[in-house]
Amino acid sequence: MARTVAHVIVDALKDLGVQHVFGVVGDALNPLTDAIRTTDGLSWVGCRHEEAAAFAAGAQSQLSGTIGVCAGTVGPGSVHLLNGLYDAAKSHTPVLAICGQVPLAEMGSDYFQEVDNDLLFRDVAVYRATVTSPEQMPRMLESAVRAAVGQGGVAVLTVPGDIGDLETGEDRPARIALDRAVTRPDDPALAEAAELLNAASRVTLLVGRGARDARTEVLRTAELLAAPMVLTLKAKEGFEDDDNPFQVGQTGLIGNPAAGHALDHGDALLMLGTDFPYRDWYPKDCKVVQIDTREEHLGRRVPVDVGLAGDVGATLRALLPLLKAVPDRAHLDEARERFAHWQEGQRRLADPAHEHRWTGRLRAALDNRDHEIRPEALAAAVDAYADQDAVFTSDTGMATVWLSRFVTMRGARRLIGSYNLGSMANAMPQALGAQLWAPDRQVVAFCGDGGLSMLLGDLMTIRTYRLPVKLVVFDNRRLGMVKLEQEQAGLPEFGTELDNPDFAAVATALGITGIRVTDPADLHDSVRRAFDTPGPVLLDVLTNPEEVAVPGKPTVAQGWGFAMAKVKEALPGGAG
Repeated sequence: MARTVAHVIVDALKDLGVQHVFGVVGDALNPLTDAIRTTDGLSWVGCRHEEAAAFAAGAQSQLSGTIGVCAGTVGPGSVHLLNGLYDAAKSHTPVLAICGQVPLAEMGSDYFQEVDNDLLFRDVAVYRATVTSPEQMPRMLESAVRAAVGQGGVAVLTVPGDIGDLETGEDRPARIALDRAVTRPDDPALAEAAELLNAASRVTLLVGRGARDARTEVLRTAELLAAPMVLTLKAKEGFEDDDNPFQVGQTGLIGNPAAGHALDHGDALLMLGTDFPYRDWYPKDCKVVQIDTREEHLGRRVPVDVGLAGDVGATLRALLPLLKAVPDRAHLDEARERFAHWQEGQRRLADPAHEHRWTGRLRAALDNRDHEIRPEALAAAVDAYADQDAVFTSDTGMATVWLSRFVTMRGARRLIGSYNLGSMANAMPQALGAQLWAPDRQVVAFCGDGGLSMLLGDLMTIRTYRLPVKLVVFDNRRLGMVKLEQEQAGLPEFGTELDNPDFAAVATALGITGIRVTDPADLHDSVRRAFDTPGPVLLDVLTNPEEVAVPGKPTVAQGWGFAMAKVKEALPGGAG
């Protein structure tokens, strides 16, 4: 007997190794969800909001390197997927979104809940199409998956409610070849890059996510060139460990002075698998070689002297024999010494005992008069007690700042977040997807209080599926990053204060273990308890709302703006 459109889709997903489809049920999805119900090896994960479903699917895709799948029913259900799909698109990770639609005969009539999905998803999707005949399957599904995987993006397949149950005419298995070519530049381009790098005496590497699969080649390049290695946030995973004697942390607003110094004092910059977007943080007078798989990334952020389009590993393997060893390690040694000095200062800030020393008391008099828990101390405690193979997610904002500076991606740890789109509310639903992907690994979500409250309903999804996620809430009762941006611009804080509930009590009411921490003396015991407690745990830590994360290269304008903001905040009504 011929299979239905819905069963063709479900069977193909199972053959691709997909284990979970995230979404919210609805009448237009009924054929699909019923096919999942009757299929072994593929599970429906019912979320409370489609945005959470899209984030969870994107998380699984980023962690597994394969396609993630989510679904939304007709109209609003599909619209709600958008933000999570944008995150997948900006992260260049393959996600298939299956969307419901009104019955075929009603399309174009402004029917109840009708939305033009092909138009709605035009900007976010590399492929979008509506199935109008069962004869289009499985070809249309094959095209959708190939586009998503091949281009590293989102594919949207819309299935009207009366199409899913129809039998296909050509009942054959879907054939989806997903092998990717590994390419490198031709020899003349490599020779040009080698000539430039060999003429330099102080090379700095800027390493991104695109180099993670080429760790051996990247470390060999750094050794040969005696080059300090500046990491992007996504390159923490793979390069931030004790076995890397070249890394000097990150640059940008969440970075450190050592990384900025390494970039500014090099005479050549070698960019490996990164599209780091912040142009102000690139060196000004410097020769640049960039290696990236995407040709359109070459020179997009900073003018390049030699652009090499190709796989980072394959390109470096061909380039390394052409490079000359740099005998003078002064550039590397200075960068590493500066980095070690900065790290020691950060460790002091994270030490609860620091508050009792005279320098700590002086600092507290300025920014923590109520002696609340320092977010640095919370992040450092999580780093100390989390498993060596833990999967971390982080909300955009200050939670990511503290993770960036105080959590080390040593061992087999993994890290994902909304680091390209910069969405709020991503950490918890991404942790949901991560825990289902790796049920035997510890999953830790660094949640901002503003981010958590946006999609709070999907705490129930964690509870329903008994997922042992550890949710660490940086509860500073603020939209902290916005507050900092306002103050650096010389504006008084406005609109950033949050009237939060007791998140631990909310979690307890939902059937999740809730732990609330208000005293710095209880911090370490509470973090240990959270990790030792079976099942899901929400750790609600009230942190200092006045904490300031000093950027790697603070400017006079930023300092003056911050001072002016504090003066204005002290005036009646916050007026200047």
